[in-house]
Amino acid sequence: MPKYTPEEVLAQIKELGIKFVDLRFSDPFGQWQHLTIPAEELTLETFENGRGFDGSSIRGWQSINESDMLAKPDPNTFFVDPFMPDTAVMICDIYDPVTGERYKRDTRYVAQKAEQYLKESGIGDTAYFGPEAEFFIFDSVAFEVGPNYAYWRVDSEEAWWNRGVDGTGYKIPHKRGYFPVPPLDKTWELRNEMVEILEQLGITVELHHHEVATAGQAEIDIRYDSLLSQADKLFKYKYVVRNVAARHGKYATFMAKVLPNDNGSGMHTHFSIWKNGENLFAGSGYAGLSDIALWAIGGIIKHGRAIAAFTNPTINSYHRLVPGFEAPVRLAYSARNRSAAIRIPMYSQSPKAKRIEVRFPDATSNPYLAFAAILMAAIDGIENRIDPGEPFDKDIYSLPPEELEGIPTLPGSLEEAIKALEEDYEFLLKGNVFTEDLIELWIESKRAEIDALRFTPHPLEFELYFDI
Repeated sequence: MPKYTPEEVLAQIKELGIKFVDLRFSDPFGQWQHLTIPAEELTLETFENGRGFDGSSIRGWQSINESDMLAKPDPNTFFVDPFMPDTAVMICDIYDPVTGERYKRDTRYVAQKAEQYLKESGIGDTAYFGPEAEFFIFDSVAFEVGPNYAYWRVDSEEAWWNRGVDGTGYKIPHKRGYFPVPPLDKTWELRNEMVEILEQLGITVELHHHEVATAGQAEIDIRYDSLLSQADKLFKYKYVVRNVAARHGKYATFMAKVLPNDNGSGMHTHFSIWKNGENLFAGSGYAGLSDIALWAIGGIIKHGRAIAAFTNPTINSYHRLVPGFEAPVRLAYSARNRSAAIRIPMYSQSPKAKRIEVRFPDATSNPYLAFAAILMAAIDGIENRIDPGEPFDKDIYSLPPEELEGIPTLPGSLEEAIKALEEDYEFLLKGNVFTEDLIELWIESKRAEIDALRFTPHPLEFELYFDI
């Protein structure tokens, strides 16, 4: 993607006839926020001094008595919005106007600090990430929780449950969505449009396809990139997917588990560390990995339960992490074995292609935090030469309990993940990448989500218990 100076951004805005500039940033939990200014309000001083806004209205940020914040646009993130006419966009870094320093709860800052810490460690200079974010495209969505009711309902012309509806035609049978051609695959043209727009934004797409579940589950794979750049791209990716769906009267969601008894949506994340243009994960060990790669795996396995609080950050995330639906639940590693939490892809034997695939994250995560947490766990593994143990090449889902003894598991709930984070976060504090303040905010906020659900009966409970 092109790199711009502030002067070049201003020239582009004038040349393209841009009327508005959208300034965007993420809240702590991965929700993209924005404020829009007339193009003539963007000056060199805006890049230097930022634009003021009320930070008290952003979830998890400032209190009302400390509300003033500054958003400073990063000129390197400039792009023309494909959905809002005559509008350009830049992603912002957030500053405290009183101290003049970066805001400690700005999660983009966490990603930047993680990249810097990798360099300072001497291990490598670049961490590459390649996320495979899955999602559903529905024709209709409705949900509501009231004092005396709760419900959700989704529908799709493609869905297997509509096979008895007159005049709707071809349906993808349960768990057979990988990868039938049209007319079974009814979202193919929609995904093509998403890919075209992503390419226009400078995001290289490697492939797209229908996923396993019925009802429009999909995946678009984007080319690997460095941590910060890839996290920025993932926000654009989700923005494009949602808006293309909306343009056609449909609804896209990245929720980890939408349909009971069908596959959930994950974000398998490919990861490697490089130094001076050399892939440090390539070697002569198991599956063509280096010792550095194996130690990185050891760190991710050791800290996997804690980093799940960031890579799988919702209550819903753990409805996906159950056996039998291609989601890994055991912190093991293996070549090709998709039932392990960490897989070593074997598509290519080229040293440049050698990487690990962390299979448990999902796309409800804030990518700045998720990628940073994975990197920090890997660095800890490398620095301490953590042995990942023996690889596990058997199908974990089919093994009896006695063969699974000693293989650690991912948390079974958000509550377990938060508890694991409380007990294991020191590795995240190295280099001041994460702060205790941010971790405390995360734990407090997630506990509030857990309590909200704890106090609310699920509709299924009425079916199970009403007549007892």
